[in-house]
Amino acid sequence: MSKALEILSKYWKHDAFRPQQEAIITSVLEGKDTLALLPTGGGKSICFQVPALLQDGITLVISPLIALMRDQVQNLEKKGIKAIALTGGIPQNEIIDLLDNCQYGNYKLLYLSPERLQSDWILERIKNLPINLIAIDEAHCVSQWGHDFRPAYLKIAILKTFFPKVPFLALTATATQRVKEDIKIQLQLHNPAEFTQSFYRDNIAYWIYETEDKLHLIQQILHKNPQPSIVYVTNRKACSETANQLESLGFTATYYHGGMSSKEKANNMALWMEEKVQVIVATNAFGMGIDKANVKTIIHLHLPQNLENYYQETGRAGRNGEKAFAILLNNPTDVLHAESQFLAVLPDKAFLNLIFTKLCAFFQVAYGEGLDEQFSFNFNTFCSKYNLPTLKTYNAIQFLDRQGILTLSQEFSEKITLQFCIPSKEVIRYISLNPNDAEIMLTILRTYPGIYEMQTAFNPHLIAKKSNSTENTVLEVIQKLKEKDIIDYNANTNDASLTFNEIREDERTINRVAKYLQAQNQLKLQQLQAVIAYCNEYNSCKQKQLLLYFGEKRQEDCGSCSYCMSKSHHAIRPESVTEKILEALKTQAYNSRDLQTITQFDQDTIIFALQSLLENDTICIQSNNLYSLK
Repeated sequence: MSKALEILSKYWKHDAFRPQQEAIITSVLEGKDTLALLPTGGGKSICFQVPALLQDGITLVISPLIALMRDQVQNLEKKGIKAIALTGGIPQNEIIDLLDNCQYGNYKLLYLSPERLQSDWILERIKNLPINLIAIDEAHCVSQWGHDFRPAYLKIAILKTFFPKVPFLALTATATQRVKEDIKIQLQLHNPAEFTQSFYRDNIAYWIYETEDKLHLIQQILHKNPQPSIVYVTNRKACSETANQLESLGFTATYYHGGMSSKEKANNMALWMEEKVQVIVATNAFGMGIDKANVKTIIHLHLPQNLENYYQETGRAGRNGEKAFAILLNNPTDVLHAESQFLAVLPDKAFLNLIFTKLCAFFQVAYGEGLDEQFSFNFNTFCSKYNLPTLKTYNAIQFLDRQGILTLSQEFSEKITLQFCIPSKEVIRYISLNPNDAEIMLTILRTYPGIYEMQTAFNPHLIAKKSNSTENTVLEVIQKLKEKDIIDYNANTNDASLTFNEIREDERTINRVAKYLQAQNQLKLQQLQAVIAYCNEYNSCKQKQLLLYFGEKRQEDCGSCSYCMSKSHHAIRPESVTEKILEALKTQAYNSRDLQTITQFDQDTIIFALQSLLENDTICIQSNNLYSLK
């Protein structure tokens, strides 16, 4: 492996491989099919990039993450390594040129999405390339039991027919035993070598906090740990709101979510990466390919959708090997919030069939027609015309896209943005002087409370509906405000495009994929139940709970999680803590912050005592998040 180490040192400036990397590289260089389970931060990309440079020919990398592919190609090019990514939006003539470059230009890595393999002409071109290794990243996507199943991954196995002597390297960061077995079957791996890095993270302390005042607790945590931090939330609105709240408390903060422009994402990410701000508040759109070594704290403000995502997100802390914290904040209303956000918006078979037939009607696609027809698509107009719930509709269209029934380009997510450029008092003055515009403007202000602070995604259909007006009238008012420099207005005139990949057969089309929909909905329910169980289990080590979920057993407690630390707290003098709490609650109900002030115990001690009293049914928590005696 001396040559592999030379490559590692020359291009990545490391003098040693991380655990399992060297064994995985040796396995694929020996021509063996290989399955590698490396947790987030384990260095999966090195496992195929180093072999790519050690062999003649080109390594094919299949990945569903377009942003990650682009990021890796850019980083490779900076190192002087020739790599290409066939991402969406590239015209066919350019793809032909890129594939010519792969064949004759001494390129070392070719990245593409699994959907590209569904194009016969691209597959024909790939068959003629000097492929030396086929790496499948996010390999759990091939399993319908995985947390991000993509049917296009099922097509990857066809490459075995064309490249019978080329090894497959299947890589994933999170897979249960059931998913691992499914990966081997679906990718037709032949007697694969298996490598699994332990999920145990000895430098990360996993904490669950029960609290009714999350912002106050975050304030305490960030004061105590002023190093770079990530606060994960589950929706875009919470990103900007939480970042603004942290700024008002004296912290430097920015935010990141999928609805931002590429420029905004890059700018905000750079602020955090260069440590010009301490905190970045983000949805799970943030993190793939981000390798910042000194992240001290990961805070989840809301319950995550599943433990797979939670584990990956918490794994972005402590990559420098120093002590780090993964903190999940929980309160009694969070379960209802998670169920409404993750489960209530899942489409069932009937809703999926409704959306497909409405799309066909929207574009006037007749039964038995539609194959390869492409249309400009305005998502907001579609939902408004048929009075459809936006998030559930979007999930249904995404599912149809993943099944390959249609292809949806993603530009539509934020078509129009605007921001008020003048102070609120001047806006109110304008409204008083222009009563004809008042209802529309007041509706905008009520609908988008953050519109003074930032460029805000704007839906004219929604404003027209709420103000009992028409879309044209709304746009006329917006144009007038823009001309008077009252607002900064940006309209992206490129609608999404939607392509039908099959002929229209209505229920026959949906019936064919309904089993996948049912399985995925059931899986999402089970995954959320696992998250709730993880939060509500107070009698065992949090690290051991996570390990067990991924099929790994450990005898010793971690010694640093909320459960392990509670044992030492309880060992001090639990009776005096509970006695003081009960004495205080005899007079009236209090929240945990008040009890901390009254009893003079630190917050951790109070939280642990309250949890114990709740478990013993001595106290209860009211709907207003105050604790009281039973």
